[in-house]
This record gives sequence, structure tokens and C-alpha cells, in this order.
Amino acid sequence: MSSNYTGEQIEVLKGLEAVRKRPGMYIGNTAERGLHQLVYEAVDNAVDEALAGFAHNVLVTLHADDSCSVEDDGRGIPVDIHAGEKLPAVEVVMTILHAGGKFGKGGYKVSGGLHGVGISVVNALSEWMITRSKRDGNEYEMKFERGITVQKLKKIGKTEATGTLQWFKPDSQMFEVLQFHWDILQKRLRELAFLNRGLSITLRDLRGDAPRERNYKFDGGIVSFVEWLNEKKDPLHPIVSTHNERDGVDLEVAMQYTDTYAETIFSYANNINTIEGGMHLQGFRNAVSAAVNAYARKRGMLKENENQPSTDDIMEGLTAVVSVKLQDPQFEGQTKTKLGNNKVRSIVYNLVNERLEFFFEENPKFARAIVDKCMQAQRAREAAKKARDLSRRKNALEGSGLPGKLVDCKNTNPAESELFLVEGDSAGGTAKGGRDPNSQAILPLRGKIINVEKARLDKVLANEEIRTMITALGTGFGDEFNLQKLRYHKIIIMTDADVDGSHIRTLLLTFFYRQMKQLVEEGHVFIAQPPLYGIKKGKKQWWAFNESELKSIVGDDGKDYAIQQYKGLGEMDAEQLAETTMEVGHRRLKQITVEDAVEAEQIFTDLMGDKVEPRKQYIFDYAKSVKSLDL
Repeated sequence: MSSNYTGEQIEVLKGLEAVRKRPGMYIGNTAERGLHQLVYEAVDNAVDEALAGFAHNVLVTLHADDSCSVEDDGRGIPVDIHAGEKLPAVEVVMTILHAGGKFGKGGYKVSGGLHGVGISVVNALSEWMITRSKRDGNEYEMKFERGITVQKLKKIGKTEATGTLQWFKPDSQMFEVLQFHWDILQKRLRELAFLNRGLSITLRDLRGDAPRERNYKFDGGIVSFVEWLNEKKDPLHPIVSTHNERDGVDLEVAMQYTDTYAETIFSYANNINTIEGGMHLQGFRNAVSAAVNAYARKRGMLKENENQPSTDDIMEGLTAVVSVKLQDPQFEGQTKTKLGNNKVRSIVYNLVNERLEFFFEENPKFARAIVDKCMQAQRAREAAKKARDLSRRKNALEGSGLPGKLVDCKNTNPAESELFLVEGDSAGGTAKGGRDPNSQAILPLRGKIINVEKARLDKVLANEEIRTMITALGTGFGDEFNLQKLRYHKIIIMTDADVDGSHIRTLLLTFFYRQMKQLVEEGHVFIAQPPLYGIKKGKKQWWAFNESELKSIVGDDGKDYAIQQYKGLGEMDAEQLAETTMEVGHRRLKQITVEDAVEAEQIFTDLMGDKVEPRKQYIFDYAKSVKSLDL
């Protein structure tokens, strides 16, 4: 390597070259996430027009050639000459990074798109892009290829309408995948419609033989959002909501307690899902806690010398959406989704506290029901703490503290260690014989664990299988959970490929999602996928994991092949289980992720909640399209 470090070695990337050189810096990655980010950038601009009071309708269209268009009825991008750049303003917006109406010159009061990277990045990463602007009685058009202008701004007709059309085709030179997913887009568009009361967002798919269209418009805004989240739960009271502005911060809150035990709270800042929380969420939680405890003391439900319920107790069974809109949001945290503006905390606290105080005074029956639920949660937490302490003392007396049926691995480095959660002692014995003892630990689980969706913490901890898992993982539980103490960085659920196996798998996933969510968020939970068929012909052996793989091996008749269908792990010997399901390099693992927390909440409520109808409907809807249910 040369030691001469001179000015010649400094690379200057002009225009949008930097985006094409390192796309991941701007859109996260060049796979599914980055591809859909292109759509979100264009949609954010349209929603900003709605926030400013000018747009009322947004149309997102997926075209047959894998292109996408986003159209709004806002003001249209300005077409006059930009004084500094000596180019039409629309060309500046489309070809220069960080150019737009959101950087302090009064174009927009608040903006969600500011959190993104701008429409010029979409342009840079598109094979081609067409921009049309309707304003001042005319329609104008520009065309680009990979961020470079190929058709200057020109007038293409007269119109009384206003608005912007952005039509782009992602560049195959940039992206690993090019097909947009209806499900991914509809989740985000539905969320945006909830967060922007009265805004109509339509998703249209013109691909395939049967075009489809879905419109999202919620005149109730986030009140409708909470109604939707709770439609399969039993609420304790009508939704409490407030919409107010104070010191330049626009706050919307909607909340409702249900008879469930999970906390379901989503927070947003300028339409961005702040999954790491922040000042607005802190202010909300503190306000609810203070209001509930103040009412309980005032009405004598809580004695002077009695410990009051903690904030976590008071959040049990609460569904809420907290949305703030403000100028200059400060985003922090590992994924830049934590709101750091300090003044927001006190604004949210005061407005929510005032609203709840009024609601409690006006509705004593509902107030008492809420306080009763919170106090029951407190008693359950204290019972769970005693159970935990007892378990901890018992483990200390037993020496290592590890459960007796855990077959541990030799490696003490968590990053190189795996824990297989295996259904039953029989399969556990087979797995023990097939494992790599250096890096793979086996924990057989007897029967079905408790459904944590329907049980409080004290009942959950009373379940022996759950206590065994918690001890084996080493992370602790609840408010004592510490990811740094995780003893295995891969937790692999290995169950039979039948109905019972699917049920056990779903119960385990529900437990991890509800009680150890960080394990899922950080990508530590996996599902082992054993083969459905073993195929032999002479001395040759194949494995098929689904029907189509079986057909590709044996063809249509398969008469010369010996085919064995495996209904359970116990039907394989240790060598077969190792080769197909456990050995690194041969096995297939499915990593469990929480890409969309809102959707995950709905699925777990459907499948594991008290109401039977949503579960039946889910099975009816998906039975024909899936062989086994993986969440």
C-alpha cells in the first residue's frame, strides 16, 4: 500500500453519484426494505402536502412492468427558476440531494419525509423516472434515467387540477429484488391513513390477471386506529382521546383498556413509527400512571401506607396510539427511531393528565374498573416476584442453577452456542444423539406451555416449562430481563410438522413475543424446518421439505422411489435428524422477525386471544394457502 496520501486520492462524487455508489447509506439496503423505501419517500412527500392542508387524496399504483407511481392532488412541485441553481425548481428537487421545501424556508410547517432521504434518491436509484406537476393551469413533465435529466421541463397540456405524479422503475443494477409486495405496502399506507385523519390513500395493483384496489380513509384518525387494534378484544370503557396543540407541538392520543394482559402502545412523531419510544412516550406513560394513582388515592381505593401500582402495572391491557407532530424533530437511538425533543415530554404529560382527570371524574364506573385492573396487575407482579425469588433461592441451593433436563453444550461463548427447544422427551433423546455437543444444547419440553396471551405474570411463572426455559436462557424475566446474559445466541424451536407441533410452536412464539420481545427483535429466535419426506432409490437418498420439492425429485409417477413421510421428529433416527435439521450447512432455519409490530399484535390476538371467531376466520382465510403456520 502506498504511503503517499495526497489530494489525488480524495474522491469527489458529484450530483447523485454518491447514492448509486453506496445506496445502503440512503435507503438501508438494496433488498426488500430498500426497494419499498423508494415508495415511502414518494408517499411521504404526498402526505406532507396533506399535513400542510393542500392534498386530500393519494394514489399508489403498482404497474405490470414493476414500476410504481405515486400521485397526489396537492399544490404540484414548483416549476419556476431556482435563483441559486438557475434551474427549474422541480429539477433541483429531483437531481440535488437535500433539496426541497422542508429545510427551514417555510415550505412545510412539519414534515414526515424529512426523516427520509428525499425524492432525488428515488430518482438516482431508478432505471427511469417521470415527474409531472400540475399547477398554475398547466401540466409540466420531466424525464430522468438513473438520476440524469433526459427530458427537460416541458409543458404537456392545460389543466385546472393541481398535484404531483412521481412514476419510477427501480434499477435492476441497484436492487436484488424488483417486485413490490402488496402486503408490505398496504400495512404502511393503512398506518399513514390512520395517522392523518380524513386523508384518502388508495393502493392499486395492475399486475397479474386480476387487478386489485384498496382504499384507506379514516375520519376517526387514531381513534379508528385503536378501534381497529381492539376489535377482537373486550374493552373496559369507551376510547379516551385528545387532540391538542401546545407550544408548537400537535398531540393526538387515543387509549382504551381491555381485559387482556399485554401492553399495546404505538408512538409516532411526524408519522414516523418511533419503535424505540422517546420523550412523547415517556410523557404519556408517566401521565397515565400519575392520573390512575391520584384517582385511586382520592377515592380511597389505595390506602395511605399502601404501595401504589407501578407504571408497568398500569400499562397492563392498555391499547394506545400517541402521535406528535412538530418542527425539527430530533431522532436518536440505534435505528434513529427515538424522539429526543425534551420539551415534548412535559407537553404530552400535561395534556394527557388533564384529559384523564376529566374522564375519571365524569365516568366513576369506568375509572374504578381501570384502577381495579391496575391493582390486580400489581398483586400479580408481587406474586410473580415471590415466585421468582423462591426459584432463584432454589437454584442457588441446587448448585449450577441450570435445569436438570437441559443437555448443555461445552462451548461457553453465547455467540457460538445454540439451544434447541424440542417437543417431548422422545424427540429430545433423538436430538441429543444427533447434536454437535460442542455448540448445541437440547432442552426437551413436555406438553404444551401455558398460553401467555390469556394469563397474568404470576400464572405464567407458575408454569414449570416456562420456568425451565427462563433458567436455561439466563436472561431473567420481565423487568429483570437482560439480553447481555443470554446464554445462547440462537434459540431454535424444533417441533413436529403436525397440528400439535404447530400449536406448541405458536405458544412458544407468543411467549417470546409477549414476555421476551427483545429476543425476537434482535433476531435470536429461529424455527427448525425438518423435511416432510425421505426419498430413496437404490443407494441414493434425497430429502424434500414440501410437496413441490418431492415432485421435482420423483416426477409425476415416482414408482421406482421409496418415499417415507415424516409426521414427527421421533420417526427419524439421530443421524437423519442431524443431517436434515440440525447440522449447519445442511439444515434450513427460519429466523423470526418483527417487521411490522402492528400486524404482529393483530396476529397474536387472533390466534391466541379469548375470542374464537377471529381464530376460525384466520384459519378459514389461510388454510388453503399454507402447509404449516409460521409467525
